[in-house]
This record gives sequence, structure tokens and C-alpha cells, in this order.
Amino acid sequence: MALKSSELSVGDTYSECLVEDLKRTQIVMYAGASGDYNPLHTDEIFTTKVAGYPTVFAHGMLTMGMTGRMLTNYVGDGRLTKYGVRFTNQVWPGDTLNSTATVEEVTDDMVKLKVETTNQDGVVVVSGYAEARVD
Repeated sequence: MALKSSELSVGDTYSECLVEDLKRTQIVMYAGASGDYNPLHTDEIFTTKVAGYPTVFAHGMLTMGMTGRMLTNYVGDGRLTKYGVRFTNQVWPGDTLNSTATVEEVTDDMVKLKVETTNQDGVVVVSGYAEARVD
């Protein structure tokens, strides 16, 4: 069912839990699917001993993809016309991520959304925007 502009108001929100307790396996699976084998995401020894991080962390594009799924769940498949994000903090194994889309503007055929994904501590890990066609 597609969103209708007549049913949307500025300030409306839609939220979803993207993942509970992100597993290292999910990060490695994303590395395989994307072809991005950067050792920061897959090699514990490199990440801790060389790069100085406490452990491996998720690819930004994995978080962006999960956030994008929330958007298409909200607006419907094939309706997004723009989507962009800024990666603001790392996503670690064990994190739980929640994402919210907030209506910023509505016209007869388009909705503009503010997008924010946070971890279990309320820290923003992704912030961005989206636009989608509406009926």
C-alpha cells in the first residue's frame, strides 16, 4: 500500500528496529556480498593492533543499506527518488540499531524525509535525507 500525501503531515515519524545484537557473522557476510574486505571490518588483529580500534566494526554501507530497507518499508518499493547519508559513528558487533524517518515536507506527489539511525545508547550512527513519490 503506497503512502498518500493527504495522509501525511510534517513531523510524522516512522521507526523500525534494523537489527538487534549485530553479529560479526553479519559483518563478514556483508563483506562477501559487497566485495569490501577492508581489514577494519574483518581482521580483529589488524583492527586492534595496527589501527587502534577496540574491535572490527560494520561497513558504513551495511548500515546505510539497513536504513534504506526501513525507508522502502515505509514508502514502498520503487518510490525512493533520492537517498543520502552521512556516517557519524562506528557500528560495533553487539549494537542494536533503530532508524526513524521524519516527514519534513509534503507536496501532492512527493515527501521529503529526515533519516536518522541510532544505536542502543541513542548515539546517531547515520544521518541523512530521502525523497519519495507518494500518491
